[in-house]
Amino acid sequence: MTSESVRAALADGVLTLTLARPDKKNALTDGMYGALADAVIQADADPAIRCVLFEAEGDGFCAGNDIADFARIAMTGGAGDANVFRFLKALAHSTTPLVAAVQGAAVGVGTTLLLHCDLVFVADDARLATPFADLGLVPEAASSLLLPGRIGHVRAFSMFALGERIDGPTAAAWGLANACVPRPELAARARTAALEIASRPPIALAQTKALMRQAEAIAGVMDREAVLFVERLQSDEAREAFMAFAARKR
Repeated sequence: MTSESVRAALADGVLTLTLARPDKKNALTDGMYGALADAVIQADADPAIRCVLFEAEGDGFCAGNDIADFARIAMTGGAGDANVFRFLKALAHSTTPLVAAVQGAAVGVGTTLLLHCDLVFVADDARLATPFADLGLVPEAASSLLLPGRIGHVRAFSMFALGERIDGPTAAAWGLANACVPRPELAARARTAALEIASRPPIALAQTKALMRQAEAIAGVMDREAVLFVERLQSDEAREAFMAFAARKR
């Protein structure tokens, strides 16, 4: 699957995936999820791809899931074939090193995606948030397991339940990122790291990553989250939240 809102370019062993929907703050549509899933799966199958680099156009990294897609599922159901689940499972089982370069807002999956990346670099203007409860939802992408494991229960609960936003320096201090760098230096810093990974022995790196992650356990948590997430999407709380969000946009 391809999407004009996700650009893919392979050079020097690094597959760069660029979110290219800046007019919508790079909010992810079903088609974008499909393109990302295909790319991550391809990376594991293609020996020419040594590393995947996630980056984004515009002022923000990713505003999360497109609310229009959420609203459609909330009103009609039909979430079972959503490409988001393909993408999340691809992340859970990925053996290729993943790197991210994050500027501006990273909301919802824009933040939980980072929990599956092996190196993360954030700009000094980065703002990370996982306000699932505000939308009547629950965490996804195995973030209910991975985020508390990374930053501790009380910090993770504050991000999930209260929608607490954290800035770039805090993300680095809490261990969500390797480093916080000035915005003009972000792209070069992340690409340099990706190229360094691509120069290393790929099988050794893949095995190292596999040893550090319990892929089946992570996928299992995703499955449990997904059941509740779909239920919540069709709840009265979620419908009211989406209506309020749409009203604020109008």
